[in-house]
Amino acid sequence: MKKNIRNDFPIFKQKINGHDLIYFDNAATTQKPQQVLDALINFYTTTNANIARTICTMGEQATQMYEDARAKVAKFIGADPTEIVFTRNSTEGINLIASTWGECDIEDGDEILITQMEHHSNIVPWQMLAYRKNAKLKFIPVLSDGTLDISKLSSLITSRTKLVSVVHVSNVLGVHNPIQEIINAAHEANAMVIIDAAQSVAHQPIDVAKMDCDFLVFSGHKLLAPTGIGVLYIKKDLHDYIPPYQVGGGMVESVDFDQASWRDMPHKLEAGTPAIAQAIALGAAIDYIKLNIDWSQLRTHEAALTTALIDGLSTIASVTMLGPIEQLKKVGHIVSFTVEGMHAHDVAAYLDSYGICVRAGHHCAQPLAKILGIEASVRVSFYAYNTLDEVTQFIKVMQQLHKEL
Repeated sequence: MKKNIRNDFPIFKQKINGHDLIYFDNAATTQKPQQVLDALINFYTTTNANIARTICTMGEQATQMYEDARAKVAKFIGADPTEIVFTRNSTEGINLIASTWGECDIEDGDEILITQMEHHSNIVPWQMLAYRKNAKLKFIPVLSDGTLDISKLSSLITSRTKLVSVVHVSNVLGVHNPIQEIINAAHEANAMVIIDAAQSVAHQPIDVAKMDCDFLVFSGHKLLAPTGIGVLYIKKDLHDYIPPYQVGGGMVESVDFDQASWRDMPHKLEAGTPAIAQAIALGAAIDYIKLNIDWSQLRTHEAALTTALIDGLSTIASVTMLGPIEQLKKVGHIVSFTVEGMHAHDVAAYLDSYGICVRAGHHCAQPLAKILGIEASVRVSFYAYNTLDEVTQFIKVMQQLHKEL
């Protein structure tokens, strides 16, 4: 991993409330390196034009840059460029599948299987689809240690199961789920599989061909890219079964007064002017990661930070950590905890007064919070630019908070 990688991120030059910024909210969004910011500025200052419809030099250049970004994303996750649909974020990707494939294939009495640790964006679309189609929504339960009860998988997947949609890494507990086992079990029952890779794609290599998932989603802003750009992978075998999600310019092949036809995938699912600059910047973020971040070194680095955090928090009597602690020490980058006698929001506000950014709340996973018996928790999440010195400072502030309770 690149030495002094932190220097590439201009945001760390500022102070927050008079303190050096300690940014521990990477599960919500990552910071952006100068190289990605430059890609945005370069597009808007040298090549700003619409794509696939403007017959001029800049328009052709913009189109090429946009499609080059698609090719970079495809290579990054082991896909073909035609299998990559640009969306706004993971949420839109899941809603797209629910509103297209789901509307066509889910029928009365069918079953949809998700887990009890899903983000709201991987619960509510399936609730609504199940209601419309009179289908049944089922859940893989969460055990007391925060891991999935995979022993229930064989009984939960039945001949009526049409879809299994599961998070790769929990945004609350940091749990790494056994997705290959889940994918294999689903396919044995001829069910489709969606993988929510929002919390994994920036931290480990993803190979959709090796996984053999049918769909996969992630958000660019968690991968050093800007907000407003996401990725939906759709296996090529399914392309003919996916109808348009929205209709309008850019996705049509031909339009007459009484009928219309569509372009081939992936353009069929990208109606209107897309997030051109953001897609190009996502390509720049992938270039940056490939050049500066080694996956094995990143995992070692994040595990060291996670272990130091867990060891430090374990000395504070008022703190209760969530999730499988030993697993997190090995492969984690997310740690959530509660503080006895203090709401998570108040803990976050206290930390913020020292320039420390964390997430506090139910983390868009209220059903999981209810299972855990909590209203809210504080979440610390790491990335490549975080340091052990920052963890040490965090623990000092938390120890001081404990003394003041």
